[in-house]
Amino acid sequence: MSEFLTARERIIQALLSSSAPLDVYQIREAAGLDLKPSEIYGELEHVAKTLKRRGMRLVVVPAKCRSCGYEFRDRERLKKPSRCPRCKSERIDPPKFYITSS
Repeated sequence: MSEFLTARERIIQALLSSSAPLDVYQIREAAGLDLKPSEIYGELEHVAKTLKRRGMRLVVVPAKCRSCGYEFRDRERLKKPSRCPRCKSERIDPPKFYITSS
């Protein structure tokens, strides 16, 4: 049945069925998608709009620097940042996503 769902519907289904926030790699695995992480970030932007119409919300757990612990809280883009502004490290944990009802 899930093979007939669109990528966005699969992403929503994966996020709703998960008990913990998921990053793009976990979403790709759970949804059974063959997309690049950058493509999944693009789909997530549309998923957020779809969820808003359904009375739900896509919540973003901010990306975090593995070296100094800096959290990218005020970031508007969903995509993982490339470098930490504090320590310049490129070791960044990607943001995680989950769905709540508004």
